[in-house]
Amino acid sequence: MPQPHISYSTSDLSRKSGDIIAKALRHPVTITQRNKPRLVLLNIEDYERLLRQSDHRMSGTIETMPDILFSEFESAVDTYAHDDEGSRY
Repeated sequence: MPQPHISYSTSDLSRKSGDIIAKALRHPVTITQRNKPRLVLLNIEDYERLLRQSDHRMSGTIETMPDILFSEFESAVDTYAHDDEGSRY
């Protein structure tokens, strides 16, 4: 069963914080500001689950790429370039 979408404004948060926290312990709660979603309150178990499921890949540049990975990258580019040249004729 999908979780209900619960949303409160920042004004509601200041007036009804206890009720909103109680709901956030059961389901994520969106906090809006000027009718735009700005924050999400969720229980610690859901937060930790999201952290475990997150993608831990990193971005970088060729200059920061480890040598072994750069060699593999360079080989792949060379292979692709040669394959592409062969298909032109």
